[in-house]
Amino acid sequence: MTALIETEHLTRVLPEIIPVTLVRDITLSIGDNELVAVTGPSGSGKSSLLYLLGLLDRPTGGTLRIGGRDAGPMDERERAATRLSELGFVFQFHFLLPEFTARENVEIPMRKLGRLTRQEMHDRAGDLLASLGLGDHLDKRPDQLSGGQRQRVAVARALANDPPLILADEPTGSLDTRSSEQVFTILEELVRKRGKSVVAVTHDLDMAARMDRRIELVDGRIR
Repeated sequence: MTALIETEHLTRVLPEIIPVTLVRDITLSIGDNELVAVTGPSGSGKSSLLYLLGLLDRPTGGTLRIGGRDAGPMDERERAATRLSELGFVFQFHFLLPEFTARENVEIPMRKLGRLTRQEMHDRAGDLLASLGLGDHLDKRPDQLSGGQRQRVAVARALANDPPLILADEPTGSLDTRSSEQVFTILEELVRKRGKSVVAVTHDLDMAARMDRRIELVDGRIR
């Protein structure tokens, strides 16, 4: 199994007057076609770990490799380029830009990466949204969509540059039961049908039990 992400003794400490350890000595590996849950009580370091894996924060100790590359020596430009090409993000609150349509929101990562023509980006965004059941909502702004629909737009945006790994932070945390099930089914299909890997922070233990494996954090450590 190919490792998309590997960590060894990964640690993140905030340098306060009394230092606060967010993530402590975590060693793990995420391979191809895995659906992985990250669980634990509030304040256990779940989101902090996800931010480290997503190159949104820097560790204060240990190593992190993405696709076999050591992320430690990467400058901010390299980290941003790696995020755009290798990682997709879905958050609890979708963070869609309210002034843009669903299609335009999905096009944003493609514009930043700069590999496709304008027409190719337009077509790909439309195809991704249609594949998630939003073909009739391409030109609607976020405030014209339901919570579940907005989260599906966020999933399409995460897939825009065809990354191998999707990182999701409480992707169903703000949704009702029906919408939560729809989003979970989509995440599962990303792995089973599209060959992606998904690492999802979740407080929903029933959902976590349906994933391939579970990483439980307590006080910043893997239990």
